[in-house]
Amino acid sequence: MTRPGGLEGVVATSSAICHIDGERGVLAYCGFDIHDLAREATFEEVAYLLWHRRLPSRAELGDLRSALAAARRLEEPFLRHLRSFPPAAAMDSLRTLVSLLAHYDADAGDRSPEAAYRTAVRLTAQVGSVVAACGRLAAGGGLIDPDPGLSHAANFLLMLTGDRPSAEAARAFDVALILHADHELNASTFASRVTAATLSDVHSAVVSGIGTLKGPLHGGANAEVMKLLLSLGEDADDGRVDRVLRGMLADKKKVPGFGHRVYRTEDPRATHLRRMSERLGERTGRTRWFAISRRIEEIMRAERSIDANVDFYSASTYHLLGIPIELFTPVFAVSRVAGWTAHVLEQYANNRLIRPRAEYVGPEYPQAHVPLADRAP
Repeated sequence: MTRPGGLEGVVATSSAICHIDGERGVLAYCGFDIHDLAREATFEEVAYLLWHRRLPSRAELGDLRSALAAARRLEEPFLRHLRSFPPAAAMDSLRTLVSLLAHYDADAGDRSPEAAYRTAVRLTAQVGSVVAACGRLAAGGGLIDPDPGLSHAANFLLMLTGDRPSAEAARAFDVALILHADHELNASTFASRVTAATLSDVHSAVVSGIGTLKGPLHGGANAEVMKLLLSLGEDADDGRVDRVLRGMLADKKKVPGFGHRVYRTEDPRATHLRRMSERLGERTGRTRWFAISRRIEEIMRAERSIDANVDFYSASTYHLLGIPIELFTPVFAVSRVAGWTAHVLEQYANNRLIRPRAEYVGPEYPQAHVPLADRAP
């Protein structure tokens, strides 16, 4: 048996959903390069692609948008539960509320392909609404109804901020959702597939993904990036950035948002988020966040030969879109739920219980059993 730490390099299953070539910096969904999708597609098209392995026709895309719009409005009994929750971290609330959503889903427990797909669509719509609602309540605001005429990305920004987003802001968030929609067998997706492989329900599999994403070694890096930026201050000059970063490196402190387990070159998702951060800064007149981020990236490349990952520029992008730091990881789930459910549907379609082995390293076998009366006190 092989036993690499963290299962690094182990191929656990086959999948038609996501392809990564870490040496060349390639990320593709169902054969479509992420750069093409980020330039040309919408999140709704990408979700359909992940679920069906092909891009939708105009009519199919219209049907999906209608289904998402119908599911986006949360039922009042569910909202009463949400409002009654004690103050909690947003990921804790999301984990519990997604489990609660199963009680309001007519297809919950039905693992037929048709029912599981309908649940996947509903959950993709509802997770965005739940995260936006949690953000509104945490800020002391009232809940905002979705607008059926807006895209998934625009609706989230509307329901979170209370303001109808500009076309540029909506597109920036749409691209961010596309970039985060799937990433092969990352920890949360693998957890979702393990749960699905037991033939548990779709909601339970997604809750497994959320619980795994909650761990700081998987989710939360972009929040740590933004905390670093805020600690530097929006008015920080290059001299201050240099002193702080070089001090962190000298003290062997981790600089969040750099390096990746898979990529040996730039994370292709970072390419687009870098551009978005710059453009949003120019549009809002707050260009220093991008400038500070760019200087950090230059230092990391010069001192450690390490590239930014998807989390680094998503921090300033989300901040400029008005998304609070405590929602950065839940926003990851708003996008990744499409990927989680795609993998759950794929697992159901060709299922085998996922049951790896462990190398035993405990006391030597066999141990002699000593009666309780004869054991040392």
